[in-house]
Amino acid sequence: MTDTSHTTRESRATEVVVLIAATITMGLIAGVFYIFACAVMPALARSDDRTYVEVMRDINTVIQNPVFFLGFMGALLLTGVSAWQLRRTPCARWAGAALLSYALVFFVTAAFNIPLNNALAAKGDPHALRDHFEGPWVAWNVVRALGSTLALGLLTRALLLYGRFGGPYSGVGRSTRETKPKVSR
Repeated sequence: MTDTSHTTRESRATEVVVLIAATITMGLIAGVFYIFACAVMPALARSDDRTYVEVMRDINTVIQNPVFFLGFMGALLLTGVSAWQLRRTPCARWAGAALLSYALVFFVTAAFNIPLNNALAAKGDPHALRDHFEGPWVAWNVVRALGSTLALGLLTRALLLYGRFGGPYSGVGRSTRETKPKVSR
């Protein structure tokens, strides 16, 4: 006879590890978009056109690195895996909503921010390049910051529910007075 309780414990431990990893990577990516919205872009807005274009070109080059891609792609992959793993749990809709929210962020990045970055990389008058780039890029980045922050909140809710309703550590640390006694008849 097979010990299914061991397999179930391993499965639940894997679920919580993936959910935690998804939540952490989502927090990192939400933080990147947030810091651009709150500090980087407002600081660059004070710059002259040539400086603005040069710095954004440098940022667009430097950010394309394995560490950033691991977080950016990892948030999508881990959230997707977590949503699939939790599909039959009370937190399924929260993980699924987080996946949808971040998928929209991913789409906005691919459809709007990256093409704007590519257009900024072209040769041309710094004033014209900035004029075409700045307003739309900042607006779409705010959308990304809000969407990824929403996804982070949804994953956090899923994590809290997971611990409460079925995670491997649910019930740990709860007082025995909080549980209802079993009545035998």
